Amino acid sequence: VEQRELEQWFLRITQYAEELLRDLETLQGWPEKVRTMQRNWIGRSEGTLVDFKLDGPTGLAGSTIAVFTTRVDTIYGATSVQFAPEHPLVSDLTASDPNLKGKVDQLIAEQRKAKEAGDIGEIEKHGVNTGRSAINPYNREKVPIWVANYIVMDYGTGAIMSVPAHDERDYEFAKKYGLEIRLVIVPRAADPEETVAEPALPFTTLNGTLVNSGPFSGLDCEEAIKRMSEHAKKNGFGKATVTYRIKDWGISRQRYWGTPIPMLYCDKDGIVPVPEKDLPVLLPENVGPARRETDTMDTFVDSSWYFYRYTDAHNDKAPFASKTVAYWFPIDQYIGGVEHAILHLIYSRFWTKCMRDLGLVKNDEPVERLFTQGMVIKDGAKMSKSLGNVVTPDEMVARYGADAARLYSLFAAPPDRDLDWQDKGIEGIQRFLGRVNRFVARHVQPEHPDWRKPVPANLSTEARAIQRKLHQTIKRVSDDFQGRWHFNTCIAAIMELVNELYGIDDRMAGTAASAVVPVSLLADVQRNLVLLLAPFAPYLAYELWETLGEKTSLLRAPWPKYDPALAKEEEIEIPVQINGKLRSRIVVPSDTTEDVLRERALTDEKIHAAIAGKQVVKVIVVPGKLVNIVIR
Repeated sequence: VEQRELEQWFLRITQYAEELLRDLETLQGWPEKVRTMQRNWIGRSEGTLVDFKLDGPTGLAGSTIAVFTTRVDTIYGATSVQFAPEHPLVSDLTASDPNLKGKVDQLIAEQRKAKEAGDIGEIEKHGVNTGRSAINPYNREKVPIWVANYIVMDYGTGAIMSVPAHDERDYEFAKKYGLEIRLVIVPRAADPEETVAEPALPFTTLNGTLVNSGPFSGLDCEEAIKRMSEHAKKNGFGKATVTYRIKDWGISRQRYWGTPIPMLYCDKDGIVPVPEKDLPVLLPENVGPARRETDTMDTFVDSSWYFYRYTDAHNDKAPFASKTVAYWFPIDQYIGGVEHAILHLIYSRFWTKCMRDLGLVKNDEPVERLFTQGMVIKDGAKMSKSLGNVVTPDEMVARYGADAARLYSLFAAPPDRDLDWQDKGIEGIQRFLGRVNRFVARHVQPEHPDWRKPVPANLSTEARAIQRKLHQTIKRVSDDFQGRWHFNTCIAAIMELVNELYGIDDRMAGTAASAVVPVSLLADVQRNLVLLLAPFAPYLAYELWETLGEKTSLLRAPWPKYDPALAKEEEIEIPVQINGKLRSRIVVPSDTTEDVLRERALTDEKIHAAIAGKQVVKVIVVPGKLVNIVIR
């Protein structure tokens, strides 16, 4: 495989870098991990651009080497300038020296290999001295120019000033090649008269004072950065600046099926855009006097705005009608994998801002809320045929049923986490669905005269407990389903309800059910249980819905509503603390007043014994939560 330099088309996403970064703060409906990934990808760095001059008698002498640094305060400690192997000046410096060029080619190969493996940060550092020097504009000192494999073109300018005493990578490189290590920052002294011992190297903190730095010695680091940047600007060899890690988006692809790049190469006019009247570009039928661009666009171009086209898919006059898009956008909820965080999701944001600036859309961002789903893994690893850990959905459905496979997938982990597939888990879910089916089969009585009557107000203790649990479950499932999308906790709540129903069912054994629990309540419980289960196990829910004698389609049935009064516990357990430490618990009616809570706590047997002979300073009551008795 040979890598070659190609002429390519780019979209200037860097022009929007600051806005893309700033507007991440408005995306409160996005996962923080995605926003962090985008911040890091955009990679904003505040620093100073400093021009070193290439020294030498001929050729490139006097050429400017632009160096970006976030720590200009350390520049008096620079003992070399280092280039990325693919820096444009490197080829000029090595042109007349085949031996040097061969060594640089080796550095390029090492760096490319590390990049492909994704561990450029861990690369074993190698470098080569070019034999040339650069002039530090601050102290006019000549420093050697090296080419190093750990310097990349993706950051800053592709050239750095190496300050071994105050940078870990530079220190490691200098120790390896015997370069000078010069201390120019020392720890800040608490007392100006105090003599500070030299720190262990490398000393990288900003909390320091400059030494050996000419007129800037004695300044603290942050003040020095400000003044030294101003000094560079005043004297014409640099300035404070902001750089970004993100680079312009290269969209040229050598594929047949991509979006055409609408450019023409004319003998007379050079490179010109295809006239608007000739858009969209179609495959040519006749050869004309101009050569068309044969590269096509990166397919991420299409995925950056396809969702806008969905709103007006048959419009043959424009990409879409702006009025239509204004109604639908921004997207309320977008679901996609976290692997798109720094490509598709940045590109789509950039595309939206471009269309906004062209007057096509009004929104600044394409998506208000983003949800990134996890993956199904097996034995702790991503499923792969080579690992032999692939779980085939068809096999699971055939063995356990579609509902069990679906319910287990939703129950085993929150949807934003990876799910480690366990066959024992789906077997447990299958048993749970069987319990639901058996409970309904045991208690369904659609022909009973009370089946569709309202639930009476005067219920037995057992019946009231069932009703309370039902309404608590409706609330919990509704909240977690609609708000947090924690489907696993929704299913757990339904399981708790079923366990409660079976517990009471066992206690009713040998007794007519209606004598303990009215038929109307049993009907209400079963209808709501099926409705709650429907989004998670639709096939069983549809069958049970018909079994219950319901004529309305389950799809058209309204979602259950809970009654706060019925969901409220009649009695609650209140922890009682002494000086913040738990000493007892008391059970009281849920509407117990503060005064009664205080009295019950103080007269509790364990508490009474613990405070005997002590002075009660105060009693703190948090209604419905706790009682804390402060004694001395």
